[in-house]
Amino acid sequence: MTTNTPTSSNASQPSIAIIGGGPAGLVLLLTLQKRGVSATLYEREEDREARGHLGGTLDLEWDSGQRALRENGLEEAFKKVARRNAEAMKMIWKDGRVLFAQPGARPTDPLEKSRPEIDRRTLRDLLLDALPDASAIKWGHALSSIRSLGDGKHELTFSNGLVTVADFVVGADGAHSRVRPLLSPAVPLYHGVNGVEISLAPDVIADPANDDINEGVGEGCCYVIGDAKILAFQRNGSGRIRTYAWHRAPLDWSLPRDPTEAKKALQEMFAGFAPWMLKFIQLCDESAIYPRPLFYLPVGHRWPHTPGVTIIGDAAHLQSPWGGWGANVSMRDGLDLGIAIADAVKKGLKGEEWEEAIKAWEESMFERVVKFTSFSYNSLEESFTDDDPDTFMAKMAKYGPDEGQDSDDVAGK
Repeated sequence: MTTNTPTSSNASQPSIAIIGGGPAGLVLLLTLQKRGVSATLYEREEDREARGHLGGTLDLEWDSGQRALRENGLEEAFKKVARRNAEAMKMIWKDGRVLFAQPGARPTDPLEKSRPEIDRRTLRDLLLDALPDASAIKWGHALSSIRSLGDGKHELTFSNGLVTVADFVVGADGAHSRVRPLLSPAVPLYHGVNGVEISLAPDVIADPANDDINEGVGEGCCYVIGDAKILAFQRNGSGRIRTYAWHRAPLDWSLPRDPTEAKKALQEMFAGFAPWMLKFIQLCDESAIYPRPLFYLPVGHRWPHTPGVTIIGDAAHLQSPWGGWGANVSMRDGLDLGIAIADAVKKGLKGEEWEEAIKAWEESMFERVVKFTSFSYNSLEESFTDDDPDTFMAKMAKYGPDEGQDSDDVAGK
């Protein structure tokens, strides 16, 4: 067992530990460092290259995901890697009829009214490369347990044997957070929607024989609806096209382990869908079939303030990908909390004054987030129905692109 304390170059500030290096945790660390506040981020992955092949594309909204980048000096860097053409989106009925379509944006279109696409891997690299002190990330540190020592201090134990004590802990450790139980008894709830992620490799997509698939998906995202099932296609910057195949099913639903049999079962499940969609399933990468059941935390999830600890991102408000708000709201969490902490450090707040500052941030986050988690829950529930196309589109009209937005991931983000 080894013991240390999270890094703090300023003796007057508390030692801060961030658990988890997803978008929320990385934005928080970056926001703190850019404002002269030290913190240590503990990430379970072994290095920045781990699982780089996983994760699809995100559309970042102006006053949440983009704002987190903009206020940390990354607007121009984001413009260079954002895929404006991938903002194209289509909604299609199972037989191939286009119900709705919007074109991609032009590079010169203003960002304020857009949600440019960026691959998760590209976003992670953008945030990591912007850190003034990348050594603040401790890779290969999976949190095993956390316990209160009183007076707001917590002891953190990691699976590699490290034990450390922090004055303030932020759980950015996702759906199955080990930090959340200190604050709330809430656990992820199953949406009743299960399925898998499948994909086509770039070389398969580039084959002229598959032009029908390219045309069907388009330049960005394509959502196919019918028979209370959904195929959500998204084109990634790497050239790969990912698809999420979802339906109503119990949590223990699964495909056969044999890839050939798994593809056969998917084709049977989506029988009656357009030929190019079934062709996509037949050609999908047999080494990249991943289960994707959907979970959420109760809409309106909140907790009484607990000294020395809080949570952000999916740990605080896990939601389905419907609406595309998950990463956006999480990045805004990291930005706002980072600014609140930096302000508290600058003012020299300690004890009750520090806790009041964190409590005030929590209360504002609760109010800000609930409209997005409600949107996500309700729009998902209304998506898996046996409606005819006209009825479905009439219901979806109330979930327009500006629904839930203030001057503050649709399926598969």
